[in-house]
Amino acid sequence: MTDIRLFNKFDKLILPIILIILWYIICDVLILVPSYMFPGPVEVVNAFIKLLVSGKLFRDVIDTLYKVLFGLFLAAVVGISCGIILGWFKKLERLCTLIISVLRPIPPIAWIPFSILWFGIGTAPAVFIIFMGCVFPILVSTIDGVHRTKGVLIEAAQSFGASSTQMLTEVILPATVPYIVSGLKVGIGIALMCTISGEMIGSSSGIGYMILTSTNLFDTGSTVVGMLVIGLIGIIFDYIFTKIQEQIFW
Repeated sequence: MTDIRLFNKFDKLILPIILIILWYIICDVLILVPSYMFPGPVEVVNAFIKLLVSGKLFRDVIDTLYKVLFGLFLAAVVGISCGIILGWFKKLERLCTLIISVLRPIPPIAWIPFSILWFGIGTAPAVFIIFMGCVFPILVSTIDGVHRTKGVLIEAAQSFGASSTQMLTEVILPATVPYIVSGLKVGIGIALMCTISGEMIGSSSGIGYMILTSTNLFDTGSTVVGMLVIGLIGIIFDYIFTKIQEQIFW
């Protein structure tokens, strides 16, 4: 029984380990793919150690996380507050539906030229792109959460004489939290993609900028390190939001 539980615990690692072994054999043992086209795991590990020792990897990760969290925070403030208001006031939602429907499908990277024109080069354009990518998933999830609030809860609050403010803060908002968390979970993945795209074009720091400069210098090992770090950050955030959802639905 213990062996079965141990296997179930680590079974997710089997496929990644097999892929790493195949990767090592193809790129480092048989050398079927030249390193300038795609590096082997040995070169990637060496690049990781080099970036870690120099401190560059840590600085770039911190810089990217700052942009991601700041942009997500702004999107959450706007998306949640507007979502609750639009979800509660149906007439206002109908007035804004066309604007949301037009802006929502626009890819965040389409805003890159304007972000550079408006904010120049640096942190601000990347934060703006993240905001544009995250605000609509959060907004739509929040509106959906308000719509799905059980009528019996609203009726009960009204029967006790709750004001509109009390209704929003004590009934609607708590009932909408699971949908808000779902929107944030989607938003964090979009935020990482937007950050990397923004850093490659409108920034001079961060993981995206590191990937771009490494690729230009044919330092493919550092490029893959940047890609794997992005994936690792995504896994960590996904785990955090999954645990939050488990606590909410518990």
